Amino acid sequence: MIVRILGEGQWRVAPEAMQSLNELDDRVADALRKDDQEALQSSLALLLEQVRAGEPLADDDLVESDLIIPDSSASLDEVRAFLEEQGNGEGLIPG
Repeated sequence: MIVRILGEGQWRVAPEAMQSLNELDDRVADALRKDDQEALQSSLALLLEQVRAGEPLADDDLVESDLIIPDSSASLDEVRAFLEEQGNGEGLIPG
């Protein structure tokens, strides 16, 4: 699976990592529900760290992303707008 972190680049993430990514995505969703910016940033940081553990793709490697994740500095409103724009009611990581 190819995951893009906005403003950073793309990583190839092993399918085995999806369960962990989904658990971290649940923490992001919980932070949004609670309107907790600090919890959002820490959850996003952990999520992005997990993605960065994958294989980074070269900048000139043009591959369509399966998932796009905002960077860890994103605000509650920015993440909500991002999710609305993506049209995905399941969070950053579907499933």
